[in-house]
Amino acid sequence: MTAWNDLYPFIRGGDVARTAQLVAGLDPAERKAVAAEMTEHVRKVFRSGRPWWDGEQRHHIRPLIMVGAGCLGGSAAVAAWLFRREFRWRREDPRDVVRILDLVRDRPEPWRADLARRVAARVRLPELDHWELAAALVRETGAEPPDNPAFMAGWLNGLRAETAATDPLLPVLGPRIFESDGLSDGFSAAEAVVVSELVQGGLLDRRAVLDGVVGRLLRDGQNGLPVLANLHDWLAPDLDETAERAKDYVRLLPPAPVPVAESAVARLRALDEAGRLEEELFAEAVEALTFRPEPRLLRAVLSWLGSTAGPRAAGRADVALRALAEIIGHEALVLQERAVRLAVPLAPVAGEEGREAIREAAATLPAELRERIAAAYGELPEEDEPAAPALVAPPAPQLPPPVASTEELARELAGFRGQHDDAYTFERLLAGLAEWSHRAPDALREALRPWWEQSRDYYGQNLDDEAEYLLNRAFLAFAAPEESRGITADNWPNGSSPDCGPIDRLYRARAFELVAVFEGGAGYPVLLAAPTSGTGHVDPEVLLDRLALLEASGARALPADLAQALLRLPRDVDAATAARARTFTSDAGRACAAWMSGDRLPDPAVSCEPFSTSDYWSTHKSIRVALTLPAMEGLDTVWSGYYPDLPNWWALALPSHRELAAAHLLPQLAHAVEAKSGVAAVLCDLARCDGPAGTATAYALAYGMGHADPASRSSTADALLTLAARGETPVEALGAALAELVTQGYLKLNRVAAALEETTRAGGHEVVWAVAACLLPSLLPSPLPADGERPRAGLADLMAAAATAARPAKARADLPALAAMASRKGSSRVVQEARRLHRLVAPCESTTVS
Repeated sequence: MTAWNDLYPFIRGGDVARTAQLVAGLDPAERKAVAAEMTEHVRKVFRSGRPWWDGEQRHHIRPLIMVGAGCLGGSAAVAAWLFRREFRWRREDPRDVVRILDLVRDRPEPWRADLARRVAARVRLPELDHWELAAALVRETGAEPPDNPAFMAGWLNGLRAETAATDPLLPVLGPRIFESDGLSDGFSAAEAVVVSELVQGGLLDRRAVLDGVVGRLLRDGQNGLPVLANLHDWLAPDLDETAERAKDYVRLLPPAPVPVAESAVARLRALDEAGRLEEELFAEAVEALTFRPEPRLLRAVLSWLGSTAGPRAAGRADVALRALAEIIGHEALVLQERAVRLAVPLAPVAGEEGREAIREAAATLPAELRERIAAAYGELPEEDEPAAPALVAPPAPQLPPPVASTEELARELAGFRGQHDDAYTFERLLAGLAEWSHRAPDALREALRPWWEQSRDYYGQNLDDEAEYLLNRAFLAFAAPEESRGITADNWPNGSSPDCGPIDRLYRARAFELVAVFEGGAGYPVLLAAPTSGTGHVDPEVLLDRLALLEASGARALPADLAQALLRLPRDVDAATAARARTFTSDAGRACAAWMSGDRLPDPAVSCEPFSTSDYWSTHKSIRVALTLPAMEGLDTVWSGYYPDLPNWWALALPSHRELAAAHLLPQLAHAVEAKSGVAAVLCDLARCDGPAGTATAYALAYGMGHADPASRSSTADALLTLAARGETPVEALGAALAELVTQGYLKLNRVAAALEETTRAGGHEVVWAVAACLLPSLLPSPLPADGERPRAGLADLMAAAATAARPAKARADLPALAAMASRKGSSRVVQEARRLHRLVAPCESTTVS
């Protein structure tokens, strides 16, 4: 029996404590022998394709970590062993840290200090693997903590006020807190509370922390952490501390996030009320705030300007009026009214500069506000008709160039991670594999050798869950077909998991078709489906050239590759190209000829039904989508799983079938409307697709417009601009979809209004007004409202967005419900916005309201 044979039953059984005990009793020769055996064991199991993250092998990981920590000779080897990629699926247990420390405690002090530095340097965000071990080693050995953002994040996460006094890391890491690059990943409200307690307890220097907080907010600018503003406020700087940093607070105002800017404004106002704010800083602060677009900050500066009325009003009149002039130009009627209310009393003490600024700004005000300014400041210049912004549609992405060499192909493969924006890279690498495996197979195998001989993550039957592993499997089948065949035997047939959607299956089938070809010892010289355009389309002539090359090589077209190529053909193919297609005699050639001659996938009839379900924890919102379409590769049914792998790639798979792509995307868009999933970015690709834009496209746009994430709403605005530039916006269907989703509570109207505003600013005013005109009658109260009927939340925002679009669009519309709302008494914002919109769009004889 060998030492490894003695250990292995406990490793296999997952007995960490007994394994560590036995390793501790080994002599140096036994440890060396065990180290060699365990390395070969991991290699064999890993190469077998059996999943490390699930099943029996996962129980081996923690005992194997003990074996490596106790048996490997060098500190570098131990650190590398602890962080092996296979071991990241281990179950966490705090007792393992104590066991590892016990196993290495007999090593020399310099060895242990070097291990501490190596382990600490390998800790990474966001997982923070082995941070507890790294911290324990650093504390025990007195090694210098690394300048590692992840190490700092782990320390902050574990920092406690009651134990900080005895922590040897506090004197070293405490002064570095606000210098760490990883602060945004490891500094939460809980950590901020602890830091404030340490300041109050004298364990952290108050002046240094205040300087660190303000300095970090200045450094981060628009990415500043609001929690740092909270920490700053909890420290409650007095007037002397505020005065020292007054210039920094003013410098924060232009770029900082709203909560940070609000904190700075509060400090500056306190200093101003105490008479200790220099007039130059006051002017600079007010000017900075008035150029911010956020209504919260504009309300804050209006409040500040209102509080300075009185003895200081005369000296500050021109500064205040210049600021008020900027706010008067804001599109929000409520801000305009407050600015006018503050500007009127300043007229007697205003200088010529301030008076002129107000008079020029007032030219675009509604009539009643213009009259108030004219009464105080004299006759106003004639109102200039604002120039309509030009419609600017985002450009289509450019395809990356083909892979130029086998070395480039191997290098690009090693760096591929299958992110949402990597669809083009996936296509490029898959096409490069087909081409170079045919052109230079020996050179490609040699270039791939460093990649396939190193450790890789093969997760058994779920290997095909992400695009990275699809490519890995295809390339491995070419580079090492025997190894690939062993993995294939343990996976789902053809790489298709039964619980994935049809478009994902199409991508997967294309990769696994190549796997089957290479495992069978054959080749495939060219991919028919590789896109030739950033929209995902394949040029018909290029497809026929590829088909000719395929036939000349004696290879048959692979089914999924051919199906994807047909789906990527343009909707219109010229007669000469269609005639050329009819000269091909293969089955694939005849399929291309039929498709190009018009015998292709028809446009679907789509119906949509939003619904919601509730459980003990939450309410889930989704949508039922039904298609009427002949079967093709399973695309006639919509898979409604919430977590598909590649939804951002779907429009590129169906660039000539917009409604079909939209129908498949709808369940994902509906489910993600409150999340930051990024799936709404696909709407830009959807807008560049060809084919009718109907019900499915309208609902997809509606969900994007109502998304909680501003970045997703921006993507939707880009999609609206693209459709508007192409004259393809489904205006009526979009208005109907928005009306249904808003009235039934699936979308928030203020978010929809924000998306419309953004689209208007980029030149989409005509389409915005058209959508708003369809939507408003469904959301405005009836001309004879029921008792107690209140306007819908967000209606004022929608009317403001409609007014912004209506002006440059020179819109006219007779909307009885809008006229009734405009005629109501009162000064609520919704009534004011109704009056403004009614004056803009109503026919001349209908504009009088009471």
